Amino acid sequence: MFRQLRAAAIHDISGFGKCSLTVALPILSAAGIETAVLPTAVLSLHTAVGGNFTYRDLTQDLSAFAQTWKDANLEFDAIYSGFLGSAQQVGLVCDIFDLLSSGGTLKVVDPAMADNGKMYSLFDRSFALEMKKLCKKADLILPNFTEAAFLLDEEYQKPPYTKETVHSLLKRLSDTFSCDVVLTGVSYEPKTIGAASYQRETEHVNEVFTPHIDGIYHGTGDVFASVLTAALINGRSLSESTGAAAIYTYESVERTFRLYPDIHYGVDFESGLYQMKDITSKRGVVG
Repeated sequence: MFRQLRAAAIHDISGFGKCSLTVALPILSAAGIETAVLPTAVLSLHTAVGGNFTYRDLTQDLSAFAQTWKDANLEFDAIYSGFLGSAQQVGLVCDIFDLLSSGGTLKVVDPAMADNGKMYSLFDRSFALEMKKLCKKADLILPNFTEAAFLLDEEYQKPPYTKETVHSLLKRLSDTFSCDVVLTGVSYEPKTIGAASYQRETEHVNEVFTPHIDGIYHGTGDVFASVLTAALINGRSLSESTGAAAIYTYESVERTFRLYPDIHYGVDFESGLYQMKDITSKRGVVG
């Protein structure tokens, strides 16, 4: 008998700009997953677009919002959190994970808080402390190298990296947070970039690489995490899901590089959405 898969996505939403919920919702939906959205804030523009923008913080609404889902007896196959705007929001999302999770709920945390060796300007160390608590509730975390360093209270190491460094970092993260890990931004040489996954139960490490394209493409982390989460919900392995996400993200960036002059508006992930059901549900293609 058919059963509708359902995910809860906890992110902010920008009226214009391809990031957070405006990426997660279409990708998960195109993958055949009913997606309930819990917006943490509403912005008129993605901040990378530039200029003035409006901002409405929804911190005070989060708990009541989630409670209505609980009262309606909604059950979720996955809960997926992304960028959270404050340490207070992270603490509330910890509570929401507990409220809405059942024994089979996949809990995915993208600990979006830092890059290039630094915390984002609106965060301090207290934010990292709260994010550690959320990561301890996750079945899967998706940090970059900077976020990994803050989560482990270690010094950030600049690239290039070695396999030994990457594999050791994956294991330390998995041991610390008792979960699977996908580390993004992995590169052993300048022409390629990718991700490495670590499955805690089997200690299996898988790496996937795509060509590196110069430029800053906002929202690619959300594209990657959303495709990966969709594939996991649809039954693909962690290695397969990581491979599918890396390839789809690369294809979105490459298409944008070729066709669009305003790359700060985000990547063209929409043109591939018609393939999303096959990309995230067909087994054995990548990984």
